[in-house]
Amino acid sequence: MTGGNIHDACEAEALIEAAPEGATLLGDKGYDSTAIREAAAARDIWANIPNRSNRKQRFGFSPWLYRQRNLVERFFNRIKQFRGIATRYDKDAENYLAAIKLICVRLWCNA
Repeated sequence: MTGGNIHDACEAEALIEAAPEGATLLGDKGYDSTAIREAAAARDIWANIPNRSNRKQRFGFSPWLYRQRNLVERFFNRIKQFRGIATRYDKDAENYLAAIKLICVRLWCNA
C-alpha cells in the first residue's frame, strides 16, 4: 500500500516481481513506460497496456482483455462506499488491510 499522493506506477515493479511467470499485466496508459514493460518482459509477463499517443514504438494490445479491468474498477468503487476505507481512518497499513478484508467478506456474503 502506498500513500494517496504517490502514483501507483511507482510500485509496479514490486507487483511484477510478485506475479507468476506467464501472467498478464493489465494497466491503463499511466503504466505505459519502457521500464515497466521491460520488467514485465524479463519475467515473461505480457503487458496489456494501451499505448500513449506520443509513443513512437507501438506494442501489442487487446481491447477485449483491457475491458476486463472493469471488474477491478467496480470492486474498488464498491469498497470505497464504506467511509472508513474512503477516508482511510486507519493509518496503520495492517489495520487498513484488515478492514478491507472484512469489507470484502461482507460484500461476498451479500452477493
